[in-house]
Amino acid sequence: MTPSAPPRRAVVAAAALALGLVLVARPAAAEVERYAVIIGHNSGAADEQRLRFAETDAARVGDLLGEVGGVPAENQVVLRGRGADEVRRGLIATNERIRVARDAGRDAVLFVYYSGHGDADALHLGDSRLALRELEALVRGSAAAIRILVVDSCRSGAVTRVKGGRPAPALRIGSGDELPGEGLIVLTASTAGEDAQESEALAGSFFTHYLLSALRGAADEDGDRRVTVAEAFSYTRAQTILASSRTLSGTQHPTFHYDLRGRADVIVADLGGRGRGTLTLPADATWLVIGDGASVVGEIVAGAEQRRLSLRPGRYRLRGRTRDALLEGEVTVRADADSAVAIDALERTTYARLVRKGGGEVLTATAGPLAALVAQSAVVRGASPCLGAAVGWQFARADLTASPRLIACRGDFRNQTLTATTDALGLELRLAKAWDVPVVTVDLAVGLGAELLQERFVTRGVAPTRTSLAGHLDVGGGMSTALGERWTAGLELAAQTHFFSVEAQAGDRHLTARFSVRALVAIGAWL
Repeated sequence: MTPSAPPRRAVVAAAALALGLVLVARPAAAEVERYAVIIGHNSGAADEQRLRFAETDAARVGDLLGEVGGVPAENQVVLRGRGADEVRRGLIATNERIRVARDAGRDAVLFVYYSGHGDADALHLGDSRLALRELEALVRGSAAAIRILVVDSCRSGAVTRVKGGRPAPALRIGSGDELPGEGLIVLTASTAGEDAQESEALAGSFFTHYLLSALRGAADEDGDRRVTVAEAFSYTRAQTILASSRTLSGTQHPTFHYDLRGRADVIVADLGGRGRGTLTLPADATWLVIGDGASVVGEIVAGAEQRRLSLRPGRYRLRGRTRDALLEGEVTVRADADSAVAIDALERTTYARLVRKGGGEVLTATAGPLAALVAQSAVVRGASPCLGAAVGWQFARADLTASPRLIACRGDFRNQTLTATTDALGLELRLAKAWDVPVVTVDLAVGLGAELLQERFVTRGVAPTRTSLAGHLDVGGGMSTALGERWTAGLELAAQTHFFSVEAQAGDRHLTARFSVRALVAIGAWL
């Protein structure tokens, strides 16, 4: 398994598990019982990097199965950080319970989920191994009418052999329903030659994250408040491919093997259970819904037609990502009610502020042009201020803003015998560290520049010119505010030290320093 950053960590297999048994949250009146064996292990072989979220994802799967999957706690065997022998015993004991139930006339559904390290041959459970073929045999050999195996580990696709599957009429396992035939469903996080990946931002695996979102309603394409295995896998696969395609490890492709004798699709999530609430999220943004402990409980992508998630009542934090901004706020989900999110009630962070927020939520950098009016105090005593304009570009990252600009200004000098006009054309680079505070952004900056000076002297009717070079160092600060989403207005002040080469009376030249203060009023845009 491979982390999204850095790439080598196994994702958590769990979510898929939740799938199958999510089957109908209501108790089965038709004597259909649901069982789950949930396995998570952060450690693999000695040379494998320890995972961060495999055991956490296993816990999330178990919680969701109990929440909407109709799997009571007494029918769940949760094995976190356990070795191959304990996993083997847990599966055998669960199969025995299912056999006894079948002999008593009760059908069963078995859901087996694994999240951790693995390869094309075996699961790596710390310093022990469980062969994939043995795992598959234990699942296939169960007396359960429907068996669902979810494996979230590297190269887990070796167990499926077949990708995809043809959806058929939905099979709902619930009150009054009979199981029409025996069958096996296998979902894996990656193909036989790929790494599965964890995400630091999601605090879990890509595969499990999108599977859990699917089961909460993101995959309910027809809006019937029920999620089938085919709907859940289609959504999970598409979003896992999209998210993992941006990582250093490369794209991972979940696989699906579907072998039901009844040729029917299985409903794994019933979102209409009483006591839960729904959250409807606006279009044109990708939304993360964050619960207690900063855990991401669901996601709705920007282009999804289905915009609702089924959640337990409570308070949740929202983070919406658009092309232009980050939207953040809180919402309360109430039991048996739909809560719609009002964008106007959310805090909006745009462009450079968004970059400085860090974490790469929407933008890691942004840039755009600026234009400004410039006023600089006289460098030579008795001269007028140098007035002009500037054009440039600004590049913003989380830690630094850089702004190269071209500045032109004109000033003059007059006394009883001499009139002089000085045109200055300068190129400079301003580097600033910015802090966002309410309404405005403030910064501290240093600058470095060079100027081409052309002086025209008028004396006794003659107007000779002189061209020279000068350099300057600046120290200062600034303040800016947003004008809508794309535009900014700002003020910069800088104390400048100018360095000139001056000709002495004896004909030799020497370097001298002179001081000025400059103000710049700018309008900028982020593209």
